[in-house]
Formats: sequence, C-alpha cells, structure tokens
Amino acid sequence: MEKPDYLDRNGRRLAFRRREGLGPAIVFLPGYMSDMEGGKASALDSWAEVQGRTMLRFDYAGCGMSEGEFEDQTLAGWRDDVLAMLDSVEGPVILVGSSMGGWLMLLAALERPGRVAGLVGIAAAPDFTDWGFDEAAKGTIRDQGRLEEPSPYGEAPYVTMRAFWESGQSLRLLESEIPIDCPVRLLHGLADADVPWRISLRLTERLRSADARLVLVKDGDHRLSRPADIALLIETVAALPHDKVA
Repeated sequence: MEKPDYLDRNGRRLAFRRREGLGPAIVFLPGYMSDMEGGKASALDSWAEVQGRTMLRFDYAGCGMSEGEFEDQTLAGWRDDVLAMLDSVEGPVILVGSSMGGWLMLLAALERPGRVAGLVGIAAAPDFTDWGFDEAAKGTIRDQGRLEEPSPYGEAPYVTMRAFWESGQSLRLLESEIPIDCPVRLLHGLADADVPWRISLRLTERLRSADARLVLVKDGDHRLSRPADIALLIETVAALPHDKVA
C-alpha cells in the first residue's frame, strides 16, 4: 500500500489520499473507529478513478494513519478535521458520510454551505450520543469518564470518552430544522442493528432541503457493504447533479 499524503492541522498531521479529476470532489467521511481504507471508501475511490472524478478520503485525528490518540478526540475536533480537508481542495464537494460520518457531513455542510453540492449518508447517525446510549451507559460515561462496549465488527471494544460524548451532545441536530438546502440522499438498511432506520426518516423530515430522499434497503445491515449495497452507493453518488452548488 502506498504511503498517504499528510495535511498539517495545528501541528498534527492528518493522513489523506486524493485522486485528481473532474468535480465536484467526492469526500468520504468514515464512521466511528473506522478509516479511509474501508470497503465503501475504497470501492468509491476505484469508481472515481474509472470515471475521472476527484476523490478525497482521509483519516480523522487519532484514527488510521493520522496522528493523535483516539481517546483524546471529540466530535467537534473531527468536524474541524473535515473542514480542514474541505478547505484544502478547490470548488464544490459532495460529502459521503458513513454512520458517524453522516453526522459529520451535516455539521460540515452547515459550516460550509457554499461549498457543498450534495450529501450522501450511509446509515447516517446524527445525535447518536443521545439516542445511542441508555441512561445507565450515560451515567457510566459521566461518572467514570469512559465506557467500553463489545464491538460486533472486531476484537477491539467500542470506547466512548466523556469529552467525546459531551461534544456530541452539544452538537445535536435532530431537535429542530436543519438549515441545509443542497440535494441529500440517505441510504439505510431496515435490518440495521446499530442505527435504527427511523433516524434517517427523522433526519429527512428535519432537513430544510426540498430535494431530500431516503432509500431503505429491506435486508440491509448497518454496514451496507455487500456488492449490491456498494452498487447502490455508487449509483446514488453518480446521479447527484454536478453543475451547481446549493
């Protein structure tokens, strides 16, 4: 695997891979405890190569090949990582966010409305620090400063730190209208055991954009990484308008 390039952000280097081509640039935002080498990001990059499209994927601070400690990160810090990456490329962008990356794409679109030509969420998980933990888990985070939970995707447990949780709680979006006007496409599996599909339905309702569509995959799980799911993702990204920015 080729070494990535690095972007310096406040003395800490963020690893990224950028493929030059036609715009808008497609920017992939991974989920929690994920990185830019995941199956969906890699498949989208391969498609972008064939199509001659600009593609940017990267690792948040403390993840993958970027510098920093994972347990020191916050949602606001990762949002700022996204913004730094957006500011490193020219022209309009399409943000593709997986799970937590779907929350970050919304936060970034609110901060850079003139740059974002479209959003594609894959099992988007805005506000998961609220609905994703019961009161006992929230109490553990507040009182002990961290929560460890088993992960169905690997041996390493899911770790949630108090600073990250508090940051997420301060950046909740689903309680009021979300003033985003660009085209939004949301993909969600009805068999998602991690993020209820009704979160995407609620998000669709909250978005101000009149061009917001939700596609439900009846047997789709949280990852939506099967060949048919990847084909749906690529089809969705390819169909977004390329000639205007909201």
